[in-house]
Amino acid sequence: MRQRPTVFAALTTTITFCLVGCGQPSAEQPPRDQDLSVTTVVPHADPAADWAAGYCDAVTHLVRTLADLPAVDPSTPQKASRTSSDLLSSVVGGLDQSLAGLNALGAPPVPSADAGRKDVIRQFAEIRAEAESARQRIETVRGNAPATKAALGDAKAALDRIDALDYLKGLRDVPALAGAEQRAPACRRLDQPAG
Repeated sequence: MRQRPTVFAALTTTITFCLVGCGQPSAEQPPRDQDLSVTTVVPHADPAADWAAGYCDAVTHLVRTLADLPAVDPSTPQKASRTSSDLLSSVVGGLDQSLAGLNALGAPPVPSADAGRKDVIRQFAEIRAEAESARQRIETVRGNAPATKAALGDAKAALDRIDALDYLKGLRDVPALAGAEQRAPACRRLDQPAG
């Protein structure tokens, strides 16, 4: 899912161009000939890995949104404004979904390990506010080429902040959660290179 560098390189180039002219199941043993008892293997409880999976599932909303951002059309100031506004609306929507998931997740089952989740929530909320402010500004100045150019600069700044985020840092900075991240398939998928 690591498409961010390519996606943002294209988006940054486009916006810059606009400025100039985005558990395991339980296993059952079959009964033996006359033995009617069934032995069930109980899965090992792993609250830290379950929490890490929930964290990564929440962050995945934003990552998927970023991978599917609408294109910016720089052919005219009006089209650049409209398509940039659409792109920022998508970013805000992805951030809203990820924030809802991270807030609903709650603190991890590891004592004193919630700082990473809280930091990501803070950063996502700040970037969401920036992106929404830039989107509203673009809508307000639509048709005014110099003002649109300045508003697109604000949009690029918000996208650059998203591109700089390390979504898994909050997990990796806590040894118990770093190990849990490795046991959570959702986190492994999030950390895989694209393609």
